[in-house]
Amino acid sequence: MIKTTNKSIHIKTRPQEYDAIVVGSGITGGWAAKEFCEKGLKTLLVERGRPVEHKKDYIGEGVKTWEMPFRGQVEKALVEKQYPVQAQCYAFNDATKHFFGNDHDYPYSTEKDKAFSWIRGNQLGGKSLLWHRQSYRWSDFDFSANAKDGYGTDWPIRYKDIQDWYDYVEHHVGISGSVENIPQLPDSKFLPPFEFNTVEKRLKAKIEQHYSDRKLIMGRCAHLSKPAQHHLEQGRGPCMARNECQKGCSFGAYFSTQSSTLPAAQKTGNLSVATNSIVHSVIYDAKSNRATGVRIIDSETMETREYHGKVVFLCASTLGTTQIMLNSVSETFPNGIANSSGVLGHYLMDHCYNAGAYADIPGFEDEFYSGRRPTGVYMPRFQNLVDKNPDFLRGYAFSGQAYREAWWEFGGKKGFGVDYKKAIQQAGGWKFGLHASGEMLPRYENQVSLHATKKDKWGIPQLHFDCSYSDNEKKMMQSAADTAAEMFEAIGLKNVHKYTNDRPMGIAIHEMGTARMGKDPKTSILNGFNQAHDIPNLFVTDGACMASSAWQNPSLTYMALTVRACDFAVKEMQAGRI
Repeated sequence: MIKTTNKSIHIKTRPQEYDAIVVGSGITGGWAAKEFCEKGLKTLLVERGRPVEHKKDYIGEGVKTWEMPFRGQVEKALVEKQYPVQAQCYAFNDATKHFFGNDHDYPYSTEKDKAFSWIRGNQLGGKSLLWHRQSYRWSDFDFSANAKDGYGTDWPIRYKDIQDWYDYVEHHVGISGSVENIPQLPDSKFLPPFEFNTVEKRLKAKIEQHYSDRKLIMGRCAHLSKPAQHHLEQGRGPCMARNECQKGCSFGAYFSTQSSTLPAAQKTGNLSVATNSIVHSVIYDAKSNRATGVRIIDSETMETREYHGKVVFLCASTLGTTQIMLNSVSETFPNGIANSSGVLGHYLMDHCYNAGAYADIPGFEDEFYSGRRPTGVYMPRFQNLVDKNPDFLRGYAFSGQAYREAWWEFGGKKGFGVDYKKAIQQAGGWKFGLHASGEMLPRYENQVSLHATKKDKWGIPQLHFDCSYSDNEKKMMQSAADTAAEMFEAIGLKNVHKYTNDRPMGIAIHEMGTARMGKDPKTSILNGFNQAHDIPNLFVTDGACMASSAWQNPSLTYMALTVRACDFAVKEMQAGRI
């Protein structure tokens, strides 16, 4: 295990010019810091939130539900005052709330009747401590989709351009999964998959026998099912199937900045970290046409300072990066840095998690399962690959699981007396659910901008959202609900219920697209290496760079793009071009 004290790397002021400045310490920022440090660059990692130390600061880890004041619930008054948006997240509870942003301190606004839920984790490690760890490659079905149907700009890359970088990332991270040879979902470099339970095996066989175009696989996740030697050398151990991941994992069994990339960067001696440092804007020098650093507001003291570097990587999350770029104005870029195209803030996307179905599974009363597996079953996209659906473009995947009702579900059931108590002590019936993750089309009118008058407590203009799902996404979700219910009926499940809902954009926590890649500098912000068309030493590698959303969870692709961009940037620096 790498032991590095906070004192040795955490800084406030430093007169030197860094080789690289990385803004944001989440999944992409952690990777950028690791890559630059290992390539010998003196690197500053800037984080707007507080420091979080691996193991020590996982204060909710191991705390039992019945040991909490409200059995894991957060008191209503506190939610209303500080977390009205964050509390919508599946991972928010009394044991994790300290990893979420305080909505009171981070306000934003939306257009009337266009809700957006902005989930934030403002601390060292960012949302890498909170993510759901589902890890899927994209394919050329995704990278070529914009060109084929005309929505969005054509990606300047294809699968072959990042295939080797997927390999590189997966080796370090550790992705659990199975080889399936599905064209629209390329296989990864896998650790052993987690196991189907007996009922899921039966459902898988029935579905695949009934539908030749559909396959039920185990969800691919960034968990060490069986660590390799290099994972053990990172100080990480195997997943214990506790299902406490968002509390923080002292085993390092799931991939996060704290468990993996930060220790690797620290080990080199090339890393400095500035926490509680809110980036106000990027410093731009018009004479050299270079980004020369970042302006900082200390979140605790309100003091301002500057950090200077030879290359700047923005990895502050899609919306955090966009806010910084929009606020970085100059005579050359009056509407935001690197925004000669005018598309900065436009084409905002999120996935649709708004439909599915659930049902009862008859029988299997003598079957149960062990542990709390960190992933579920997954059905990759099967629509609009060959035959075209007349109702919508693109497609969706399903995720879910088969499970038995547990004691806590009786909190919502009627009952009284001895029979009720006995029922709680027994496992309930088997259930199965599939829930859609749908692709959102990139549309210019879906945008985020700086509010004309409202500012946050640090004097930075607030973001204003003007975005909504289109008819394409709504029809896609209705199809997902209908399709899931039809499958359940076809394989003999009972009490089938399908649903759609109107959960707001943002709640999937897959926002992307506001500083997109593209071939044409007139219609995009970045080239195929995540490098700004307008400023050669400015890069964006978080979700803002995405030209489309695809249907898969995006974090693995963010990682692959980040390490590829770092490799490119270092070579460009060595060649004297940046």
